[in-house]
Amino acid sequence: MSGEASAPTMASPRAPRPGIQKSSGAVTRKGDRGAKEKPTTVLPPVGEEEPKNPEEYQGTGVLEVDFAELCTRWGYTDFPKVVTRPRPHPTFVPSACTSENPTVDEQPLSGSCSFNTLESKYVFFRPTIQVELEPEDKSVKEIYIRGWKVEERILGIFSKCLTSLSQLQAINLWKVGLTDKTLTTFIALLPLCSSTLRKVSLEGNPLPEQSYHKLMAVDSTIAHLSLRNNNIDDHGAQLLGQALSTLHSCNRTLVSLNLGFNHIGDEGAGYIADGLRLNRSLLWLSLAHNRIQDKGALKLAEVLRPFELTHTEVVKRRRLLLEKGSQERLRSPSTSRHGDSKTEREKNQLMRVSSFAMVEKDKMQTMKTSKGLGKKKEKSGEVVKKEEKPGSGQSPTQGTPKKEDSTKTGKAKVTIPEQKLSKGKGTKTGSKEKRSILLETEVVGEATEVVSPLLEPVEHRDGKVFMPGNRVLLHLNLLRNRITEVGLEAFLTAVQYQAQFSESKSASKGPVGLLWLSLAKNCFSPQCPAYTTIQELMLPRDPASKAKHKEEAAVASST
Repeated sequence: MSGEASAPTMASPRAPRPGIQKSSGAVTRKGDRGAKEKPTTVLPPVGEEEPKNPEEYQGTGVLEVDFAELCTRWGYTDFPKVVTRPRPHPTFVPSACTSENPTVDEQPLSGSCSFNTLESKYVFFRPTIQVELEPEDKSVKEIYIRGWKVEERILGIFSKCLTSLSQLQAINLWKVGLTDKTLTTFIALLPLCSSTLRKVSLEGNPLPEQSYHKLMAVDSTIAHLSLRNNNIDDHGAQLLGQALSTLHSCNRTLVSLNLGFNHIGDEGAGYIADGLRLNRSLLWLSLAHNRIQDKGALKLAEVLRPFELTHTEVVKRRRLLLEKGSQERLRSPSTSRHGDSKTEREKNQLMRVSSFAMVEKDKMQTMKTSKGLGKKKEKSGEVVKKEEKPGSGQSPTQGTPKKEDSTKTGKAKVTIPEQKLSKGKGTKTGSKEKRSILLETEVVGEATEVVSPLLEPVEHRDGKVFMPGNRVLLHLNLLRNRITEVGLEAFLTAVQYQAQFSESKSASKGPVGLLWLSLAKNCFSPQCPAYTTIQELMLPRDPASKAKHKEEAAVASST
C-alpha cells in the first residue's frame, strides 16, 4: 500500500510541469528556454527588418525620439534614456518632511522622503544620456555619457541619430569601456556629425594599443581634446607627439590638449616636446599629475626658446625654400601681365634671389662646421652674411640693387619673402615693412604651402641654424610632477627669453609666448629663487591678473 501511495506523490509534481511552463517561464530550464522563445515569436519581424530599418530611418532632430526609435528597431527592449543634464548647483526646494511644525503624519512622511532621496541617489548611477540644450531653441549642444559600456551597436545607433543634431558642439565619454576597435568606430562617426562639433572628451577609457592619436589625424576637425585618466605612458605620448607634428605632417586644428592624470615620464615628455617643435596651432597643453622629471622638463623648456635644427630639418628647410622659389617663378609671367609689369618683374626677381640666397647661406653655414672651405666659398659666405645682417625681417638682397630707391615700394618689395614666410608665426618684423602688409594678402590663398615653421626666419650661430622657438603655446600646466630646481632653471631661461621678446618692438604683432605657466607642487621649495622669479615674470603676462588689475583700477577711479 505504501508503494501504491508513493507512486501518485512522485507523479504529482511531474503532472503540473507543462502547466508551470505556460504560466511562469522562469521556474525551470525548460521554462527559461520558453521565455527565450517567446521574444523570438514576438520579434521576428524586428529581427528581419533590423538591417533595413536603421538605414531607412530619417532623423527628426530630437535626440530623445531618434535614439529611442533606433534602439527599438535594433531590437533593444531596455536602453538608456535621454535626460537633461542636471545643474552643478541645483536650487534647494524644502520638502514637507523639513517642516518646523511636527504633524501626526511626520513619521511616514519622513520615511517616504528618505526613500525618495535614496532612490534619487541611485538614479544618478542609472545609465543615461545627459544633454545640455541651447537656451533659445532647445537644440542639443553637448552630450555626456558616463559609467556604462558603450558597445559598437550603440555607436552604430549614434551614427544615425547624431547626424541630425545641427548645433552639437561637444561629446563627453567618461568611463564607457571603450576599446581600440570601438574608438575606431567612434572616430568614423565624427565626420558625420555637424561641423559645429569641436570638443571631444574621452576620460577614464584606457586602451591597450593607446590609439588616441587617431583623434588628431591631419584631417581631424577636433579643436579641444581631453584624454585624462587613460593610463597613457611614454609609448602613447610618442604617438601623440607624432600626431602633433613631424617633418611631413602637422595637426593644424587642435587648440587644446589635456593629458593630465596619466603615466607620462621623461621620455614621453620629450616626444611631446618634439611634436611642439613644428606645431603652430596648439595653444593650451596640460601635463599635470604625470611622472615628468628634470630630463623631460629640459626638453619642454628647450622648445620655448631658440633651438637648433637637426640635420634632417635643415635639409627639409632647403627643399621648402627651393620649392617656394620655383612656385614664384611659375607665377611671374601671369603677374607681369597685370598692372605695372616692370615693378612686378623687379619684385619677382628680388624674391627669387632672396630665396636662393637663404638656401646658399644655409649650405655655407653647415659646410663650415664639417670641413674647411676654399677662400672663394668663404668669401661668398661672408657676402651673404653681410647682406642678411640688417633687420631680421629684411631680405638678404637689400642694398645690392640701387634701382629700388627710385620707387617708394622698393623697400617693401625687398621684405616680401620674409613677410610671407613669417606670416602668422609671430616672428620679428622691421619698422620699414608696413607697406608689405598689403602684399601679404595676395598670398593668403597659398597659406597651405608656406605655413611650415621651417620657413620662419632663422639665426645662424657657429655654423648651426637656430629657430626662434614655439611662441604660439600660451598655456602650459605641469602641476604635480617630479621637477626639481634643475628643470626649474631651464623654464626660467625660457620665460626670460619670451619676456624680453614680448617687450621688444618686433613683437607688436603675432604670438609672444606663454601667458600662463603652472609648476606648483613639484619637487622644489615654493620659496625657491628661480620659482619666485618665474612667478614675477608671468604675473604681468597673465590675462586673469591683468583683468583683475583693470577692475581694481576702475573701482579706485570711481571712488
